[in-house]
Amino acid sequence: MDAALAQRLKQDLQTVVVDAEELLKATAGQTGERIERLRARAEESLIAARLRLVEAGAAAGESARAVARSADDQVHRYPYAFAGLAAGVGLLVGLLIGRR
Repeated sequence: MDAALAQRLKQDLQTVVVDAEELLKATAGQTGERIERLRARAEESLIAARLRLVEAGAAAGESARAVARSADDQVHRYPYAFAGLAAGVGLLVGLLIGRR
């Protein structure tokens, strides 16, 4: 899944959770069997959504750590190549800045 899409989905789910909490607070004073059933179902859904948010955050964090470990391994495996690459990028940026 694309990182930007995953981030947007996470933000949307957080918004839904906040809205659901506000709805539950707003209807706290209401009574009746139907309202109580709806509140119970909404609370269960809210708990499940929070759990999915935590799991998604943990998965995204683990994925980011794996990418960072991979990049670190590559830099340690080929230090001169990455030093040359960094020098080349630095030279290019220097030339672009010097043209102004």
